[in-house]
Amino acid sequence: MRRKIISTLLSVLISVQLSADSDFCGINNTSFSSGESITLKVFYNVVGLYVDAGTATFNAQLENYNGKPVYHAVGEGRSNSSYDWIFKVRDRYETYMDTATLRPYRFIRNVHEGNYKKHENASFNHEAKSVVTTRGVFKTQDCVQDIISAVYYARNIDFSKYKPNDKINLSVFLDDEMHDIYIRYIGKETIKTRYGKFRAIKFRPFLIKGTVFEGGEKMTVWVSDDANHLPLRIESPIVVGNIKADMMGYRNLRYPLTSMIKFR
Repeated sequence: MRRKIISTLLSVLISVQLSADSDFCGINNTSFSSGESITLKVFYNVVGLYVDAGTATFNAQLENYNGKPVYHAVGEGRSNSSYDWIFKVRDRYETYMDTATLRPYRFIRNVHEGNYKKHENASFNHEAKSVVTTRGVFKTQDCVQDIISAVYYARNIDFSKYKPNDKINLSVFLDDEMHDIYIRYIGKETIKTRYGKFRAIKFRPFLIKGTVFEGGEKMTVWVSDDANHLPLRIESPIVVGNIKADMMGYRNLRYPLTSMIKFR
């Protein structure tokens, strides 16, 4: 089961954003800027003890794509070298998203998990509401995201508009399909992670049942209660055991991390 942890972490973070709500079309980016880098450590627990299993990173840079300014964001997941002999994971996800609307223009996925390899390349045509992938042309909805652009898109949600128990709808295209889910806003609380003590915003994404994660609202996510909306912790049961991912490092945040009460 440990072999699945890193390869699914990026999808965990992505589950925060799925189905189409017109209020979110063309949302303005106020949470991150070029040069931001975030590191999370992934821990696996099956017998009451969390073991350091791997790392996930997210980086965003301002670039040019087909004559347009874009954020080139990259999410990577990799198993620790001590676990590579059991199951080696080297996954890389990329998106090129519009700096004004955060809509994706291109999505690239390169997965290397043990002996399994997969490459995916998708180009978005928002005017035609379609996506061209290596397997054909597919119809999409308004405001569609890929799984990496959705992470950055969701960080710009204004949670002050919602009350505890409210649902927030978004939409994502993955594996040649549209996925309509939601996140349920839980509220605010103080949380202590391996990095420090924070004031946080808490919510639960609705997950589609898969080979690792159970369906429903069993995953919990905390982001910083400041203008960065920095991912702080993710917890979820899986088919065997539980996982926990804690933010352990960052660079070039757009704003001071004012939500941090105490370092470690």
